[in-house]
This record gives sequence, C-alpha cells and structure tokens, in this order.
Amino acid sequence: MTAGFPKNIGKYEVQGILGRGGMGVVYKAFDPAIHRQVAIKTITKSALDASELQYAIARFRHEAQAVGRLTHPRIAAIFDYGEEADLAYIVMELVNGKSLYEHLQNKAKFELSEIGEIIRQLLDGLGYAHAQGVVHRDIKPSNILINDDGRIKISDFGIAHLDSSSLTQVGEIMGSPGYMSPEQFTGDEPDARTDIYAVGVIAYELLANRKPFTGSNVEIMRQVIGERPANPSDSNPKISVQLDWATHKALAKKREDRFQNAREFALAFVQGIAASLRTSKAAEAEEAEAAPTQRLDPKLVSAARMIAGMQAAKAVQPAASAVMPVASAFDTGGKKAKLLFVDDEERILNALRSVFRNNYNVFTASSGPEAMEFLKRFRPHVVISDQRMPEMTGVEFLREVKDFSPQTVRILLTGYSDLASIVGSINDGEVFRFISKPWDNTEIQKTIGEAAAVALELADMAATPVIVPDKLSSGILVLNRDQSVFRAVNELMGSVCPVLHATDMDRGLTILAEREIAVIIADIGGGDATALAAFKLLKQDHPEILAILTTEASDSEMVIDLINQAQVFRFLSKPLNLKLLQQHVHAALARYQAFRKTPKLLKQHRVATSKSADASIFGQLRGRILSVKSWLGRA
Repeated sequence: MTAGFPKNIGKYEVQGILGRGGMGVVYKAFDPAIHRQVAIKTITKSALDASELQYAIARFRHEAQAVGRLTHPRIAAIFDYGEEADLAYIVMELVNGKSLYEHLQNKAKFELSEIGEIIRQLLDGLGYAHAQGVVHRDIKPSNILINDDGRIKISDFGIAHLDSSSLTQVGEIMGSPGYMSPEQFTGDEPDARTDIYAVGVIAYELLANRKPFTGSNVEIMRQVIGERPANPSDSNPKISVQLDWATHKALAKKREDRFQNAREFALAFVQGIAASLRTSKAAEAEEAEAAPTQRLDPKLVSAARMIAGMQAAKAVQPAASAVMPVASAFDTGGKKAKLLFVDDEERILNALRSVFRNNYNVFTASSGPEAMEFLKRFRPHVVISDQRMPEMTGVEFLREVKDFSPQTVRILLTGYSDLASIVGSINDGEVFRFISKPWDNTEIQKTIGEAAAVALELADMAATPVIVPDKLSSGILVLNRDQSVFRAVNELMGSVCPVLHATDMDRGLTILAEREIAVIIADIGGGDATALAAFKLLKQDHPEILAILTTEASDSEMVIDLINQAQVFRFLSKPLNLKLLQQHVHAALARYQAFRKTPKLLKQHRVATSKSADASIFGQLRGRILSVKSWLGRA
C-alpha cells in the first residue's frame, strides 16, 4: 500500500484517489502497456453482505461488458474488467475535468447557449447508447463529466449505484430520487424514455437554477408521480415558450407523452434555446432603445423581459417599418381573417396570440368542447389545434370542425413523434398543414398566412353534396412495384373508372402525361428521394390529383414533409385494409368531382414551396412534370 492506496491493481499502476463511494474507491492509475492514464472504479468485496456479493459482482461484470461495447465521444469508455482477492474493478477512460454536480455545487451559472450545448451533447451520447440497447437508468449531474475543453462525457451506466439500497433485484427501485422518473418509483422496467426524463430534470435544473421537485424522498416521489412543476420561465423570464414546452414534454408522467427518442428531444431543446436567445436579444434591444430618452425602473425592465419571454421568441428585426409582416404577402382583400387557437397550455396561447394579433382577429380556447362552442357562434376562418388535450384530442376536434364547418381551414399543432396523430389528422380531419412544436416563427406565420388567404376565398362558398357518377373517365394510377396492390384496386374500382399501374415514377409520369388521373395510390416505404421529390413537384403544379400513400415507415418527419409539400389526401399502413382503402378511394373521387364542380376548391390544396435541398432532383424532373396536362379548369 502507498499513501493509503494499493501500488498496483492488476497491471495498472495506481497514482492516487479520485473519489470514494459506499462500496469502493475510484483511483487514478497508469497503464504501462500502452502508456495512458486511466480511472479504475472498484468494489471492495468485503464491504458487501455475503448474501449480496454474488449478485453485485455479477451485475458489475455484466454492466462493464454492456458499456464496454459502446464507442462514442460523449461516453466515457470502458477498457477492461478484472477481479483480485478482495476487489472487482473496471478500468475506464480518465476525464480531465469536473462533474456537472461539482460545477453546480460551486454555484456555477451557465448561459443559455452553454445549457443548450450541455443537453445536446448529453442526448447525443444517450441516443447512441439507446440505439445499442443500453439504458443508463441513473442519469444525474454527478454522472455527467465536463472535460476541460467543454466536452461532455457520460459515466457510470448503472454502475455507480450497486449498494444494498439500489440493487435491482425483484421489486427493487434503482436511481437517484431527484432524477427518477414516475416508472422508476412505481417499479416498472426503465427504458430509453426513462433516461430522457432524467435529462429533462437536469435541463430544468440548469434553466431554472433549481430542481423541479424537492423535499424528502417521499415528498419527491409524490410530486414526480402526481404534480406538474412550474414553468422554468417562472424562474428565468429569458426562457421562451418553446423551451418551456420542450422541458415539460421530457418530464411527462406517461412515457408515451414524452419525446420518444433522444434526437427528438435534442432538436426541440436546441430550437427552444435559439428562440430564447432571440427573445432575450429583443428585450435587450427594446431596453437599449428606451434608455436614452428615459430612466427605467429596474422592476419595470424585469417585467418587460418577462412579457418578452411570453412572446414565443419574436425574431429580432432591425427596423420595424422596413419589414413587411409575413402574412401581408398573401392577398386577403383587406379583410382580417379570424384565427382560433386551441391548446390547454395558457402560455402557448399567450405566445401565439402575441405573434398573430396585429394581423388577424385572434381567439383562443383551452379545450375542444370550448372551441366547438366558439366555432358554432363565430365561424373562424382558420383553426389551429394542439393534438394532446384533455376531454377531446386535436384529431377528434378537427374531425368535428370538418363536419360542422367544412370551409374552415384546419391546422394541427403537436409534437414531432406523434406519427399516429399525424396520420389520423390527415385521414379523419383533413388538415391543411401540420406544424411541429417547437415552431419556427417565420414558418408558422407563413403557413397561417397561406391558410388565412385560402380560407377567406372559400368563406362564401356553399358546401353542397357532390354526387360521384357510376362511371368515370378519370382514372386511378397505382404506383407500386407490387402487382398485388394494383390487382386489389382494380378489383375494387375497375367497374367505376380505369385503373392503371406503374412500377416506378418514370413510367407513372408517362401515364400522367397521356391520361386524366384523379387519384394516385403510391407506396413510399422505400423513401426513394427521386420519387418523393417528383411527387412533391407534381402536387405543386397539379393540386387536383389526390394522393393516397401506403407505407410501413415510422418516420414522422418524412410524413410531415409530405403533408406540407404534397397535401397528401390519405395515409394507409401496410398490410393494407382493403375496406379502408376502398373508402379512401371513394372519398378521393368525390373530392375530385368537387374540384370539377368548383375549381376554387383547389386553392385549399395549395402546397408549400419545395425545399432547396431537393433542387437538383427537381431540375431533372421539371420537364417531365410540365408534360402532365391539367384536365380541370382553374379558378
């Protein structure tokens, strides 16, 4: 022994003590074989009760093997595992720096941009681990190491808590109470969303400079299971509504209500940070502009910043008189459209109201039933509804809006991962666009500006039933390599209209140039970039062609992109339900006949401009698309 620690552990030369735990010591050591410094985490076998020893060592070894296969710059690497007479040990990467816990204990204050980077890096590492089937289960500040150059390293993937109070045998609970999720307190099996919850707690702590839940372990458990914490912005008015939303979504009580993977959380959080920074700059600019003409009471300045924090991060603009509002780019004939926003979060409604009230008549409701009462009385031109609300989901509400007021343009506002809601909103509510939280102010203003222009044009049109003839000349194009889908559609609809088949987009465009096609049934399961680009470009020039897409994919971003850029009429999951397919085709043919009767309805199927990333593909396809004839008159 040297200065209170062994001279060697296995082949490693011990140089000092980095820390102590209830069951062992973490040493700083040197690997003479490859000349690098390492950290060695040990368990002292004699410190464990004999009844627990075998289980503890087995789990220590198992977790070393699990984490040992992870190779990622955000994860502290594990190099080796070994056992000696009274020791079991894991050899790990030595991180030169301090833990986030130590920084917080030293009263460190992180800027918003620094918080964004900490959480982004943390989720980057966890996302990789989750993809490899490894769940940390004990994310907390002491397990997050910050290197001297600012890089994050995640350590102790379930290894730190091996003492008798946290061994995960039958019915036991593992974790650190302040960072534990509801399912950990109730004894359910943790999964990747458990780690996301813990990151949400850390994000909240960094933003608000306090934990969301405090008190004794019993009090924390009661709050975690049954109480919603205050918004982080209550403690820091620089925080935007988007950042509040992202943090609360990560802290949702039910796992299915959280972000479903680390990437989704990282994207939402980083966007929320960016919105907060814009809000802060806007408030500072307003304060600086006022400073030369009058002395401001500090309390009033603080109140102004809080109001700015509630304005959903209005983008900083150099001169108000020189900037045209986004909505003014659309001709509304001088009329102000009526917008109805529906969300059960008052802060979300306040933020949306502040963004749109100058250009529209803005109304809000906090539930579906309340919104329906407003709809019946005032007939708003555009309804923008959140998906997840008590009493009535957004999809259910939009379906009622469609039945009661078909000319009202409908937009769904919800989280990234909610693929079922996206598809449901298209199949049941027929939304005009889909907007993801946290939203981008420029994009949301552009989308709602388009919706308002369309709604004002359609407001005075009578909604009369459309009768589909027994026999149609316009046809159905099945775009699918699988002949079975074509055969099924032909059997279902061949007696009503021509059914044609193409195995690829090139052949499909040839058919479209030769024949009047009302409905395309296309498979997008492969995610072929050229086919998707052609599809979006076709819909820009020919909004009258109704699209029914079939897919096995679970990529919500791709579906959102197709909704906004191709106005997809219906989605169907594979394997196909033929009865549902027939219903969707009949509905599409009815819509096509409505276009024939009232060409102005085509405006409601106007699509967003395709993204520049597709420009090279679009250039190649433009000539083929231009060859497709418009069979319907245009308004």
